[in-house]
Amino acid sequence: MKTIAFFDTKPYDKTYFNEYNKNYKIKYFESKLNENSVALAKDADAVIAFVNDTLNEYVINQLADLGVKVVAMRSSGYNNVDVKAAFEKIHILRVPAYSPHAVAELAMTLLLSLNRKVHKAYNRTRDFNFSLSGLVGFDMIGKTIGVIGTGRIGQVFIKIAKGFSMNVIAYDPYPNPNLDVKYVPLEELFKESDILSLHCPLTEETKYIINESSIESMKDGVIIINTSRGGLIESNALLSGLKNGKIKAAGLDVYEEEADIFFEDFSDVIIKDDVLSLLVSLPNVIITSHQGFLTEEALSNIASTTLENLDQFFSEKVLENEVCYLCKDGPAAFECRHKNKKRCF
Repeated sequence: MKTIAFFDTKPYDKTYFNEYNKNYKIKYFESKLNENSVALAKDADAVIAFVNDTLNEYVINQLADLGVKVVAMRSSGYNNVDVKAAFEKIHILRVPAYSPHAVAELAMTLLLSLNRKVHKAYNRTRDFNFSLSGLVGFDMIGKTIGVIGTGRIGQVFIKIAKGFSMNVIAYDPYPNPNLDVKYVPLEELFKESDILSLHCPLTEETKYIINESSIESMKDGVIIINTSRGGLIESNALLSGLKNGKIKAAGLDVYEEEADIFFEDFSDVIIKDDVLSLLVSLPNVIITSHQGFLTEEALSNIASTTLENLDQFFSEKVLENEVCYLCKDGPAAFECRHKNKKRCF
């Protein structure tokens, strides 16, 4: 029986992976995978990792030296993996679609909560304060919402937004000709949108797609929602925009420097990240702890697909969900051997 080293374990991970696991001995570690913990993978045949684990060149080389041949990401994103360093050493697998509905629905939840001040009303009524002062929102109908990224999650979010009779425009470097949405250049999307929702992966091209310059080009009073990756937004620029009123509100399920903070309890600790502390303190900001994936359906799909990915690897089958640095996202995907139904190497 193959041994799997499972990093950054949470109770819900054990619940769903134990339910679906039939073929492996899983060693669960609460530690995140990084330079200091990589030795825990000794004697493991594979590693299961998550979004805030560190798989840089050093960690990849250490895993390879330990005999690990495959890393199964239990996530769709893999921007925390040095895929170039892994090429021809360790196969990288992922879960491309666990539940686009889970993430898209949370994005709309954040927008609705910010608009109708649900977070403020909740805190007030717990103190028996039933004043309505300061809780005025706006009708969603007719508002223009710009969606950046029209993959699986973006498409679901667009359908939800249309259900509110919103005017939806979108930007994607690889437009989907079958999607009923108006694609516009990024500059036009920034200029025309009352609300922005980010649903694109974090790449060299999309890092800080929301920055001081792009914020300046947006409508006054824009609302920004990010349930994708924290690095899409330059945090200091976001904070400045919120403080000077350019940005009306922000809903964040991710944060640029979340790796050592999110998923953990720091309620008795003074957080040294001043930007995060200020964002949390603002009344027009809602921050959730990267919980977009946290539904029963998504957790089931993550566990089952991750284990199926490993089954394919160890049975010498084609790796449907493999990625490498030669692979590309979008309609022209897989410039490497993967496009010929072969393993990337």
